[in-house]
Amino acid sequence: MEEVLYLYHLPYDPLFPLISIDERPCQLIDDVLQPIPMKEGMPKREDYHYKRNGVCNVFIAFEPLTGHRIVQVTKRRTNSTMLTSWRK
Repeated sequence: MEEVLYLYHLPYDPLFPLISIDERPCQLIDDVLQPIPMKEGMPKREDYHYKRNGVCNVFIAFEPLTGHRIVQVTKRRTNSTMLTSWRK
């Protein structure tokens, strides 16, 4: 872990960029009943029932030293999708 953290202290070099890559599956859900908005002294009330609208996958490539990031959302996670995301 210390070897990885050391990289963040190096100065920026455009020939050798430091890029972090991550992915996350997400479940797309929607409310079945409209939430009751909050009132003074009462929190917003939401029902625990939901409608499932499928899933998606989020890929992110982040260059922490410059703040540049690339985010891609896909319908499913496949090896070809991951490779396409990384090549961009």
